[in-house]
Amino acid sequence: MNLDPGWLLLLSMSLEVWSVPLDRNATPQEAQPPQEENRRMWYDTGLYYDRYLREVIEVLETDPHFREKLQTANTEDIKNGRLSKELDLVGHHVRTRLDELKRQEVSRLRMLLKAKLDSTNTQSLQMDHASLLKQFEHLDPHNQNTFEAKDLELLISTATKDLENYDAERHDEFKRYEMLKEHERREYLKGLDQEKREKEEKRMEELKDKHRKHPKVNAPGSVAQLREVWEETDGLDPTEFNPKTFFKLHDANGDGVLDEQELEALFAKELEKVYDPKNEEDDMMEMEEERLRMREHVMKNVDINQDRLVSLEEFLKSTDKKEFNNPKEWDTLDDTKPVFTEAELQRFEAELRTKEEELGKRAESLRQEQDLLKERGKALEAQRREYQQAVLEMSQRKEKQAVEGQPPTGPNGELQFHQEMQKLEDQGAKAPVEQEVQEAQNNLPAEPPQNLPIHT
Repeated sequence: MNLDPGWLLLLSMSLEVWSVPLDRNATPQEAQPPQEENRRMWYDTGLYYDRYLREVIEVLETDPHFREKLQTANTEDIKNGRLSKELDLVGHHVRTRLDELKRQEVSRLRMLLKAKLDSTNTQSLQMDHASLLKQFEHLDPHNQNTFEAKDLELLISTATKDLENYDAERHDEFKRYEMLKEHERREYLKGLDQEKREKEEKRMEELKDKHRKHPKVNAPGSVAQLREVWEETDGLDPTEFNPKTFFKLHDANGDGVLDEQELEALFAKELEKVYDPKNEEDDMMEMEEERLRMREHVMKNVDINQDRLVSLEEFLKSTDKKEFNNPKEWDTLDDTKPVFTEAELQRFEAELRTKEEELGKRAESLRQEQDLLKERGKALEAQRREYQQAVLEMSQRKEKQAVEGQPPTGPNGELQFHQEMQKLEDQGAKAPVEQEVQEAQNNLPAEPPQNLPIHT
């Protein structure tokens, strides 16, 4: 299957790789294919969206139509986005699951953005989260609910680009680790008096010398290194070493190529000669850097088309080279020049000081905010106690008045009257007035007098 390097790498790193136990008594021809009951292992690409990438490919591989198209796809099908358009023909359950995966990824990215904004003390309410999502290139930020062909196209192109830069980033990360380790060593020695410092420096040198004393390390990819794996790991007769059989034995997932994980597994015996996690003098971070150097060395000499995968044809051609049968002894990290210069270390230490100052200011700001919150908490507590005391006093006053038969009073001591009592009093005040009016009406004559004399 002639696939684009990026898509091949995407599949080889993200799809499951089966760990196949070797039968020590079996001949090379009896090697069995992976079985379903074998333990599943995943290769972490190191990408911040690794899980999303892996789950999307897993789901796509369950669709027979898409899997068939993938097997017949060529470089142009992937580059022009034709393979991504096949997404419209996959089953409904596959599309539903892809939609769900995308919504989960968008939700995760939103949480990352919120955490970043919170850490920088930025008012997230003023931020346009839809615009912020545009900084993530592995999905379409304009459509946050469904997984479309554009999402697959972006995922492939972004993962390919990011993985191409991954090794360089790993080297840079290791360089910073080594500079930090040296910085901490120097700071530790500065804090000791002269006698203790000299004693500690001597102890450190002894550990370095002990680390350097290890068996010869074979050049990765050489006949000596592969025969050692053939004999000690595979349990086969070294005189019957066969490159083609060796390749098929270590193509763990049976896809016809050795990917980066399968290659790095071949270096385990060489790395064990130099590094032991039980030894104080052996640094496991350095071991991982050594593993990366070995893999890059093999890829440089064997990977002809530079697709980061080793085909059987490329592997067999490498066995015909002079370097395969007569290689130089492998120089470990201890035998090479330091990964950083003194000037780079000084710049790194200056960056550390700047960050420490920023963290100090941030810590002081947080301390002041904490003190302010404590003061506010105390004020609120005092106010709460005042309210509780006022309620208690009012309750006690009402109980006392009830016992003494006095009318109840309000919060400020004023008398309170029931509505019925007020009504009765109003009626009592109106009664005398109404009585006088009635008596006056009773004293009036029934008819006005007739034939009254008229005075002139």
